[in-house]
Amino acid sequence: MHELAIATSIVDIVQAELAKRSLTRATEVKVVVGELSNVVPEALEFCWEVATQETPAAGSKLVIETRPVTAECRACGHRFAVENYSFLCPACGSGDTQQTGGNELYIEHLLAE
Repeated sequence: MHELAIATSIVDIVQAELAKRSLTRATEVKVVVGELSNVVPEALEFCWEVATQETPAAGSKLVIETRPVTAECRACGHRFAVENYSFLCPACGSGDTQQTGGNELYIEHLLAE
């Protein structure tokens, strides 16, 4: 379960940010997770509880925003959400597309006191 390693890394980042800003406790952490990032949101939530124990993030809320897979057609410039892993452009039918989203994994914001 690599979600525990991810949760632990997020906690490390949160602790460093709290120390840098002379804050004592995190209350909310929002993470953006792309559909293709191989992160299971429910598992990450479960691991968050374990990873934050006895840290300044203990009791904080983890908010996970899942981002869909998106692409852009090189032929016509149409941007679209990829459905059923089909990267064919729905506007012109071209297969000459480039993935533009869906691999994200980052902290979007941290609320602390």
